[in-house]
Amino acid sequence: MKKSIAPNTVPLPAPVWVVGTYDSEGRPNVMTASWAGICCSQPPCVGVSLRKATYTYGNIVARQAYTINVPAEQHVKMADYAGIVSGRDEDKFAGAGLTAVAGELVDAPYVEEFPVVMECRVRHTIEIGVHTQFIGEIMGIKVDEAMLRADGSLDVAKLGVFVLLDGYRCMGDYLAKPFSIGKEITPGAGTEA
Repeated sequence: MKKSIAPNTVPLPAPVWVVGTYDSEGRPNVMTASWAGICCSQPPCVGVSLRKATYTYGNIVARQAYTINVPAEQHVKMADYAGIVSGRDEDKFAGAGLTAVAGELVDAPYVEEFPVVMECRVRHTIEIGVHTQFIGEIMGIKVDEAMLRADGSLDVAKLGVFVLLDGYRCMGDYLAKPFSIGKEITPGAGTEA
C-alpha cells in the first residue's frame, strides 16, 4: 500500500553539474546546479534551471551561453564549493583551485580539471515558478582522452559521476543494456525471466 506525501524532489536523483559563465567584466564564474538535464536529442540540448537571484542567472542572460561541466567523484569538494559561494563575492575558480579555459564554440568558460564539458548556446528561456530554465543547444562536447573507449565513445564507468540524492552519491553499477533487457518480458506472462 502506498501513502501520499507532499510533492517534492526528494526521491529523484539529480545530476551534479557545474555551470560555467562569464560575468559582465569577462571574469569566469562557476555554479553548481542540480536542477538540470538532457531535454532534447535533435538538436542535442540540455536544460539548467536557476533562480534569478543567482549570479550565474544574470551571466547567462547577458551572454546567452554557458558550459555544463561534469565533475568526477574526486571533484566532489570543488563542486560543492562552487554551489555554496557566490561569484559576486569570490573568484570561485581560484578558491576551488580550478582552471578556467575559454570555450571554443560559445562565450563561456569551462573547467579544465573536470572530465566532460558541454558548450551550450541558449535556445530558449522558460519561466517556471521560482526558477528560470535555460535550454541550451549543445554545440560541442570535450572529453578527457582517459575517459574514452578505443572506439572513441565515452566510457562512463571510468567517469565516476555522482548525483544529489539525500547527499552526494556515486553512480556506476551497470544493470542492463538499454532498449534490450525489456525485450525479455513476454506480454501477459509477468516480469519473471
